[in-house]
Amino acid sequence: MSNAWLNMSMADLGRGIAKGQIDPVDLARTYLDAIKAHPFGDRIYARLTEDRAMSEARAASERAQSGHRLGPLDGVPISWKDLFDTAGTATESGSALLKDRVPNEDAEVLRNATAAGMICLGKTHMSELAFSGLGLNPVTATSPCVNDHDAVSGGSSSGAATSVAFGLAPCGIGSDTGGSVRIPSAWNDLVGLKTTSGRVSLKGVVPLVASFDTVGPLCRTVEDAALMLATLEGGTPADLRGASLKGTRLLVLENGFEGCRDEPLAGFDSALGRLMDGGALVERLHLPIVDEALAMSGVLFTTEAYAMWREEIEAQPDLMFAEIRERFMAGASFSGADFVAAWQRLDDIRTEFLSEVAGYDAVVLPTSAIMPPNVARLMSDHDYYVEENLWALRNTRIGNLLGLCGLSLPTGLPSTGIMLLGAPMGEERLLRLGAACEAVLS
Repeated sequence: MSNAWLNMSMADLGRGIAKGQIDPVDLARTYLDAIKAHPFGDRIYARLTEDRAMSEARAASERAQSGHRLGPLDGVPISWKDLFDTAGTATESGSALLKDRVPNEDAEVLRNATAAGMICLGKTHMSELAFSGLGLNPVTATSPCVNDHDAVSGGSSSGAATSVAFGLAPCGIGSDTGGSVRIPSAWNDLVGLKTTSGRVSLKGVVPLVASFDTVGPLCRTVEDAALMLATLEGGTPADLRGASLKGTRLLVLENGFEGCRDEPLAGFDSALGRLMDGGALVERLHLPIVDEALAMSGVLFTTEAYAMWREEIEAQPDLMFAEIRERFMAGASFSGADFVAAWQRLDDIRTEFLSEVAGYDAVVLPTSAIMPPNVARLMSDHDYYVEENLWALRNTRIGNLLGLCGLSLPTGLPSTGIMLLGAPMGEERLLRLGAACEAVLS
């Protein structure tokens, strides 16, 4: 057993298993022991699935020894955000409203990962019902940022990110409705993939806003993101070989600079300069239709979220963190006509946007306009909480509103990310571009 395993990519762990250098049983035990010994283990994992993990690891070990591995990630451990149904294990979506909710079946993406031989370590903490980009959750636990333990780690996939950043999982599976994979990835120096809405199954995933909910990995490398996407779908990984920036056309979306603070802007500018040195051609544009779409966030997100959870919230409102409850209740202020009209206009904006950016390989902007906020101040200052939550998600929401896929990469400056947005269902192309960017940035 080796603590070096705790900092390796999923792909490298899989290659080690294939070569007989790593036993899946030893690997699973190393991770489980590390989680239980870590001072932040309980703030990252809501609960472990130790018996399941060791049983799956023994089966993976037997396959490896007999030369019958199921794929490149067979025997590799993984963590799951606490909104993916896990048969026989509580899945509570970070909320006391769902306390002791135990599903009978695994979510479809968890079934696919298990069928590929992956090892389920346990369930990670998250923002309550996934409705915050900060990761602050006084109801269950708040995971700390890897770069500032007094700050939030980003949400809503807070534990998913920190399970990887602190070496307690090689990959965490999260969800992204308005930025919940990409924000914690950026703030914890990880790679985060937001998939296109409708691409990856949501069956057995506790919903927030079904029209925008997506599933995606938080991991160490673009290769891992590609392998994990294929595993979640039961498909074939994107071919990243020979990826190059030469002749790549990138559009810097200047809408993403509004409210952007010094550190995220410095990280973005540094990363963009290296991409240009690597051969990327860069143009800049401000698109008013993007600002128009952002202005409709309230009616589009909160109305559907409130409709989804109204009965549970109004039955036991005091069980909720007040800041999260307030966001849900905002959805009650919009009419059905407001909601329908907003969706009709958004559909038109999506078509206009894709026409405007058709000549570019990706749209790029800072992943988040802000750095991870301080936990104590968020708890004591309502106005600060509201402002920071909105700014945290401002740039990532663009990808969700416009129906795009997205990839956040670390810039090299702690807790800052550069985000690439690609065409709907264009994940393979985006991942190839991401691999080319990663080679230059790292």
